[in-house]
Amino acid sequence: MLENGPAVAHQVAANPWVALAYLIAGVCFILALRGLSSPATSQRGNRFGMAGMAIAIATTLVTHEIASLPEIVAAIAVGGAIGFVIARRIAMTAMPQLVAAFHSLVGLAAVMVGIAAYLNPQAFGIATLMIPMIGDPVAIIHPASRIELGLGVAIGAITFSGSIIAFLKLNGNMGGKPILLPGRHVINLAILAAIVVLVAWFTQDQSPHIFWAITTLSFAIGFLLIVPIGGADMPVVVSMLNSYSGWAAAAMGFTLGNTAMIITGALVGSSGAILSYIMCRAMNRSFISVIAGGFGTTDGGSGPATASDRPWKRGSAEDAAFLMGQASQVIIVPGYGMAVAQAQHALREMADKLKEEGVRVKYAIHPVAGRMPGHMNVLLAEANVPYDDVFELEDINSEFAQTDVAFVIGANDVTNPAAKTDKTSPIYGMPVLDVEKAGTVLFIKRSMGGVGYAGVDNELFYRDNTMMLLADAKKMVEEIVKSL
Repeated sequence: MLENGPAVAHQVAANPWVALAYLIAGVCFILALRGLSSPATSQRGNRFGMAGMAIAIATTLVTHEIASLPEIVAAIAVGGAIGFVIARRIAMTAMPQLVAAFHSLVGLAAVMVGIAAYLNPQAFGIATLMIPMIGDPVAIIHPASRIELGLGVAIGAITFSGSIIAFLKLNGNMGGKPILLPGRHVINLAILAAIVVLVAWFTQDQSPHIFWAITTLSFAIGFLLIVPIGGADMPVVVSMLNSYSGWAAAAMGFTLGNTAMIITGALVGSSGAILSYIMCRAMNRSFISVIAGGFGTTDGGSGPATASDRPWKRGSAEDAAFLMGQASQVIIVPGYGMAVAQAQHALREMADKLKEEGVRVKYAIHPVAGRMPGHMNVLLAEANVPYDDVFELEDINSEFAQTDVAFVIGANDVTNPAAKTDKTSPIYGMPVLDVEKAGTVLFIKRSMGGVGYAGVDNELFYRDNTMMLLADAKKMVEEIVKSL
């Protein structure tokens, strides 16, 4: 004997106003992505995103049977207050780890929703109650809902555990060097295959053992996929986890029957995947190897390269000020070293001084400079650097040959000429900024003893037209401003 379980929502499809509200929310999310594509429109994009989310939440609360509305409102208030305080206090240099932390929360939320739906499927309207002649009633989860549950929980768990590792690496709680486990590729492929098999099995048998096995293995593979990835590849990791969080939300949207979640999750998932592909091209990585985890690393070989004993030229703040003050055009190349030293405000002041002397100043941004996509753009925007002065690699690379001074501040691998000439280099084939073509290259670095995240020495240091400025980036720029 079969009995249909209670639906969690009212007849939403029959109410055109609900569909219209979700449609408006979806349009707001699309406009938010459009706005976030440029620093000049990013604030407007954020406002569209907030408006869309407010519409989606309000519509869901109005159209669904809520057990305790005061508790939900209180939870929203507490969560919103925490997010507001964090957003106000977080430094721009810590933005990558904040993004990773938020991704982990999205993944965990998807897992929690999946577990709740599995433990009480009738409350979610995804099960049919079977009443046997003898014994207690049994809720039989619909086959399509089992697929959604299995995929949503798996992707959410991978997103959560992977984002935790990314956060620990970005925050300095774990070393940035890859942790290479013996036979990791075989282990990862075996666990991924097991998850796929278990999800398929779950569609035929809703046994708790299968469900919890999917959840446990997914948490484990999230750790194993991100642990072998080094600090140099973190920009791709952040965009990849962003995509995962979107697909997890979309899968849970199907489970809940919520159109807004499906639209939002699909937008985030697809845009994150596209961004990951763009980042892979910018780093000369294989997109498939990104998905597999541990890309850009090998099981053997020697440790990171050390700085060469070749001759190099050292300069001072006064030298740099004189060269840039006499130049017609200066191109500034910021990197993660600028973020660590929090030198963006001093850099803006230096650029303003140069402009007062009649020098043209531009900023060249590599797609993977920093620890997440757009990290350098965000830092420069914080220092109120004019958007018109900031150029991407493909738009400014041709100008270095006609530039008097290239001022590199904390950018290493993205300026290494070996990427174009040394086929044995791990960064060979990665598009880099052609700073070596400038008349003079001024390179700020703490010391000659270290190398970039890729573990290779930079050929640029030893070029005849390069002058090394060894100091903390912020202090050096401030000294240059004084000299100007």
